[in-house]
Amino acid sequence: MDEMTTKLYDVEAIRADFPILSREVHGKPLVYLDSAASAQKPRQVMDALMLAYTDTYSNVHRGLHFLSEASTDAYEAVRGSVGSFIGAASGDEIVFTSGATMALNLIARCWAEPRLQPGDEILISIAEHHANIVPWQMVAEKTGATVRAFDMGPDGAFVMANLTDMITAKTRIIAIPHVSNVLGTVFPVAEISKVAKQAGALMVVDGCQGVVHMPVDVIALGCDFYVFSAHKLYGPNGVGVLWGRADILAEMPPYMGGGDMIDRVTIEHSTYAEPPVRFEAGTPPIAEVIALGAAVDYVTNIGMEAIRAHEQDILSYAHQRLSSVEGLQLIGTAPGKSGVVSFTMDCAHPHDISTIIDNNGVAIRAGHHCAQPLMDRLDLPSTARASVGVYTTRAEFDVLAESLEKVRRIFG
Repeated sequence: MDEMTTKLYDVEAIRADFPILSREVHGKPLVYLDSAASAQKPRQVMDALMLAYTDTYSNVHRGLHFLSEASTDAYEAVRGSVGSFIGAASGDEIVFTSGATMALNLIARCWAEPRLQPGDEILISIAEHHANIVPWQMVAEKTGATVRAFDMGPDGAFVMANLTDMITAKTRIIAIPHVSNVLGTVFPVAEISKVAKQAGALMVVDGCQGVVHMPVDVIALGCDFYVFSAHKLYGPNGVGVLWGRADILAEMPPYMGGGDMIDRVTIEHSTYAEPPVRFEAGTPPIAEVIALGAAVDYVTNIGMEAIRAHEQDILSYAHQRLSSVEGLQLIGTAPGKSGVVSFTMDCAHPHDISTIIDNNGVAIRAGHHCAQPLMDRLDLPSTARASVGVYTTRAEFDVLAESLEKVRRIFG
């Protein structure tokens, strides 16, 4: 990070916005390095959530009274702000879901299932989160399609030839992460989208680990769908975003039936509302969507370019600092990686590592990270994973490294 960016990025002021970061764990200051699993929430988001319940709460879209109209206005305003945040052509391309998992299942069920034929192929990477594997498997079982996975490079880097060599005339869908939640590899989405278009395939991006770490412009990326979860973007639980091209959404049937997603209902037949409401059956998470808007405002005010520069500095330092720990192996060292530092130690299982350093107040993730095919490919049962956020400091990786030295003393 250059000197000017360092001066502008006030990480201590940002940390002050997150009340939980001031607490202690086991008598030690909390070092939270598990943001990839779920990020902590700034006061601004929690205030927005509480205000939505205490000042304007009512059901949306249906009421004609003041509170309903106020709640509807606040809820729908977030559609526009999220659309602007990711460069959508319109807020009407933003569908609110319960999370990225639901969004991916919606695409699989409503776009893929009616269209795929026996022998059609769904192409994914070996580095996918289970949420970008299992829905495609379920659709493949119903339609006779096949799920195929391309490999990553030795350092965890994306290799275009590994993808293009697997594309056939039967490739109908290419689904990838923007950023691997284990390797931190940033996939060149715009380039892959061009390949998908040339192949006549739908392009789906799991953006859970992308939208939180870098600017996103879905039009420039050229994809057809982009999904992410609010809780990783410093927002509340239970909310996700599905962005889809308007023409594609218009061709898709609803995911669930119920209130609000209809046009006209009779006992014999129903007609459906236009997107995005078509895909939002029932009472939505009103206050949580409004709080998502506050989260988008929060990171926008910091600046996504500034966030990326800060986190790149932290990741560079983390790799340098952890490489000095005897017996530690970094997993995923692709240039330009983002978000996470996965590692193993030759003296201890990742679960033991996590348990021991927790006594020092250090929170990391240990396990397969919902990426078992990747673990199988790496011939590892699991890894330890430290992940960064807007509030992460170099000093926290110093504490992690010191805690890992304690692990070595105990097991080594």
